[in-house]
Amino acid sequence: MHAVPVLDSNAIDPPASAPVRDLRRVPIHPDHWYPLAWSREVKRGKALGVHFAGDPIVLARTKSGKVFALEDRCAHRQVPLHAGVVDGESIRCGYHGWTYDCTGRCVDVPYLGRERLPNGVRAYPCREMHGLIFVFPGDAALAEERPLPALPSVADKAYKTRRFGREVKCHYSFMHENLMDMNHQFLHRRQMGQMRARSLGRRRGEDWVEVDYTFARMEGKQPVGEALVFGASKKEGDQNDKDVMTVRTGYPYQTLQIRSGDGTLVMDLWIVYVPLDAAQRTNRTFGLLSIRRPGIPFALDLAWPLLVWFTERIFKEDRWIVEREQEAHDKQGADWNHEVFPVINELRDLLRNCGGRTVIPIRQVSDTA
Repeated sequence: MHAVPVLDSNAIDPPASAPVRDLRRVPIHPDHWYPLAWSREVKRGKALGVHFAGDPIVLARTKSGKVFALEDRCAHRQVPLHAGVVDGESIRCGYHGWTYDCTGRCVDVPYLGRERLPNGVRAYPCREMHGLIFVFPGDAALAEERPLPALPSVADKAYKTRRFGREVKCHYSFMHENLMDMNHQFLHRRQMGQMRARSLGRRRGEDWVEVDYTFARMEGKQPVGEALVFGASKKEGDQNDKDVMTVRTGYPYQTLQIRSGDGTLVMDLWIVYVPLDAAQRTNRTFGLLSIRRPGIPFALDLAWPLLVWFTERIFKEDRWIVEREQEAHDKQGADWNHEVFPVINELRDLLRNCGGRTVIPIRQVSDTA
């Protein structure tokens, strides 16, 4: 994969004249690994019902601690398997006791014996890593060749990691745009003060796009929460020892990294937005925020509650605004956006090109409006 050279991200691209399909009706591509639950949500000997883009999936943790994923229905009466019982290394339907192993094969029907077993249910490739349970909801034959996301900071003791997530009532593309476009800092003026983002340039490959930013304070006192994330603020025009933020969508995941002037990675965010419903108008975010520990022992641990409070406030404001964007789209019946920031236009092209080939039916969209 070859990157496009760095371009001036402060320029304004001319509007495209050719019609393009509505990004908000492009489904996320299923041929990737998606987290569907936190490890702590699936207890040993228990099952959990989850969804991916409208498809019900059951996650079960066996007696040995292994997690597996099946379509969440019994082949008999179609009732949800997550309401059943995890029995050893299998799961039994709570209605008639039909039993399925981790491959989805029906291994026992109590009143038929083992000689006349019916067909089973679909099994999904499933992996557990860094406190997340990943499922491959697409073509299972591709699972081995599609890598799980690399999360080196989470395993590095030099960093302290926060795991967070919420349901957000919008198409996943609004979430990608919100994080990548740091020009929206005015939304966070109560938390961030008079911070100003300056785009340094953008780059693009076949399945990724990224942009670099620096930040400067225009006026006013720096909020404590902001100082924990960005460090001491710089004055406008200060070119020395800049912190550089790089936001990247590497489909379907997104990252935000802040590096100090000497290149040290001081903050590392990994996040993904998993559609829950068939219309893909509600997603569940799964985020891992890693902060590098300072030289003073336990300083970050003492400041952690304040950092959690600060990031929760930022996320709450972001969630509110993207849900308003979704409401406007559904009311208007189309995307009336007039976007002038080049990196967002490139991001939209990327999400269209990497997304699923089908189109979310208008009926499904209107049903959720």
